[in-house]
Amino acid sequence: MEVFVQQLINGITLGSIYGLIAIGYTMVFGIIGMVNFAHGDVFMVSAFIALIAFLIVTAWLGVSSVVLALAIVLVVAMLLTSVASWAIERFAYRPLRGSFRLAPLISAIGMSIFLSNFVQVTQGPRVKSIPPLVTGEFVLFGEAYQVTLSYKQLIIWIVTAILLAAFWYIVSKTPLGRAQRACEQDQKMAALLGIDVDRTIAITFIMGAALAAVAGTLYLMYYGVVSFADGFTPGVKAFTAAVLGGIGSLPGAVIGGLLIGLIETFWSAYFTTDYKDVAAFSILAITLIFLPQGILGRPDVEKV
Repeated sequence: MEVFVQQLINGITLGSIYGLIAIGYTMVFGIIGMVNFAHGDVFMVSAFIALIAFLIVTAWLGVSSVVLALAIVLVVAMLLTSVASWAIERFAYRPLRGSFRLAPLISAIGMSIFLSNFVQVTQGPRVKSIPPLVTGEFVLFGEAYQVTLSYKQLIIWIVTAILLAAFWYIVSKTPLGRAQRACEQDQKMAALLGIDVDRTIAITFIMGAALAAVAGTLYLMYYGVVSFADGFTPGVKAFTAAVLGGIGSLPGAVIGGLLIGLIETFWSAYFTTDYKDVAAFSILAITLIFLPQGILGRPDVEKV
């Protein structure tokens, strides 16, 4: 029982990070129908930005408060990652928006390779690490095997819940959200109604990048290490989470992320770590066979 509860806590933590990345996938795909395969590498870049910002804040500026340092690092990572994502959308994706469907996909793959190699050249191929940012834990129960909830895990849970609620409110209740939903339905009609489609899509990319920056900062805080290769695998798993939860649904993206995280941790605990990825993708395949639109996704309606 203790092992089960501990792995449940670990799975929710990992799934929360996947869910934050998956929201960026589902928002972009929901509006322009494009899979932004560079989004995982945007997450990786944000982790490196957070790493550099943390070193500057603590070593150069002498900030000793962990809370203040984390707040500064988070804001800097969100701002710089959002600028990078805006530039990617403006120069790599927007010129190809009206071309054949494979062109934006090829551009996204090329941008993913560029970001990965750029970080490898500028930061080096070695894994970068930082000292523990947050320490301490709650002991929930258990004697021989104690079930713990660390402060880091609690922070990740709270931040994920707050951001999901905030972004759901923005998409559902604000003029920006109405513009995004209009562009999702029909971009030409949205433009005829006075909506700036290019601006709406750019803001969507910025919002997705900001969430990826939060995920990158939390990833760095939780694991304490980051590498230039850390964009591909989390990115693919986050995309899997978005599809599993229902592409286009914000709550579905988080639910899919939680499921992928739980599958990984439970499989690793009770079976072997060698096939945890196979288990996660197998569950996705089975789900899509019986529920093609995902858990919370809507069936596609053909536009005529």
